[in-house]
Amino acid sequence: MSPEVYNVAQTPITGHAFNADRSQVAVSLNSNDVQILSRSGNEWTTTETLSEHDKVITSIDWAPNSNRIVTSSQDRNAYVWQQTPDPLTGRTIWKPTLVLLRINRAATFVRWSPFEDKFAVASGARAIAICSFDPDNDWWVSRLLKKPIRATVLSVDWHPNNVLLAAGGADMKARVFSAYIKDVDKRPAGSVWGEKLPFNTICGEYTSPAGGWVHAVGFSPSGDVLAFASHDSTISIVYPGGPTIYTIRSNTLPYVTLTWTAEDAFVAAGHDCQPVLFTGSQSGWQSAGSLDDTSAPKSSGGARGGLGGASPVGRLNSLAYTTFRNADSRGLAQSPGGAGSASPDGDLFTVHQNTITSVRPYAGQPGAVTKVSTSGVDGKLVVWNVSAVGSLTTRLGAARLG
Repeated sequence: MSPEVYNVAQTPITGHAFNADRSQVAVSLNSNDVQILSRSGNEWTTTETLSEHDKVITSIDWAPNSNRIVTSSQDRNAYVWQQTPDPLTGRTIWKPTLVLLRINRAATFVRWSPFEDKFAVASGARAIAICSFDPDNDWWVSRLLKKPIRATVLSVDWHPNNVLLAAGGADMKARVFSAYIKDVDKRPAGSVWGEKLPFNTICGEYTSPAGGWVHAVGFSPSGDVLAFASHDSTISIVYPGGPTIYTIRSNTLPYVTLTWTAEDAFVAAGHDCQPVLFTGSQSGWQSAGSLDDTSAPKSSGGARGGLGGASPVGRLNSLAYTTFRNADSRGLAQSPGGAGSASPDGDLFTVHQNTITSVRPYAGQPGAVTKVSTSGVDGKLVVWNVSAVGSLTTRLGAARLG
């Protein structure tokens, strides 16, 4: 089944987040505004614009149950947006609430906790703000995870128990912290990550295999396994009970985002412009293949479901550039079907024509995700069937026990 392809913007998409029923999506178009798009048939149209930030929005998350949106920005702020009636017109509007982050550098990434009673904001201030609502003062307050972070935090992900938090950053480390807040959280049961979990407890610290920035982290649906993607073109899967670490080395460009689809599978994507499914268990991990059919150019001519026409914005559309990249980074001559291969007019043989910046679950339940969505620098929003895995056209290294 072909993916659903939508050219929603003529600018890069920094991040996206769907609402609970997938009828709306919030996107950041590399600006200081959030666009709320509503679906009408096969098209997405802008119905709301959320304007409060002063600088580029770096991340968005939409809580499915409470229907609240949280945004982070380079202006060092975060806002929680909630729908309320306008006292003057009676029309429902998105009302912003400023969050006191107490950071002095850009906020880089944000995610709601599973119970939606707090959220984590990564930053360039070598800290992670754990934010919760203070009903007495009617505002969102934060506590900072600091030690032993030594550089910008690039991504975070919550454990299903609502207490543990994974983080990856430019200090080439993936860590698991306790974000336990006494007045908010119930005392969690013991897990493979530890028993006593006061705030800022380090439950695990893992180094990128060849010293690359850790772009993405993610807990498995059970929370017992951690995966992280690094700029050295590796993906590491951690079993803390062993401890055992499997490292998958690839000769593709680095992955920058990932999401788990089942306890034994996750999808990663990034600079190679195609989402790749990885499967395995505690006995080993490997690439199962790409969700993309890289046998023909996609950006010109044939649409692949949805609105998959030409998207000139953000395309890596230079044939000379593509040929040089293959020769330089991979030692390969031009060959059809590779992730970085291009047609004579310079179109890549992938649906996305530039870096994929975000991959998120779209359909199914945690542990049984059937579809994922991706957005990228080319301005496209794509919905993929996880089961539609073809053979990966570029060679990936076998999983090795680290």
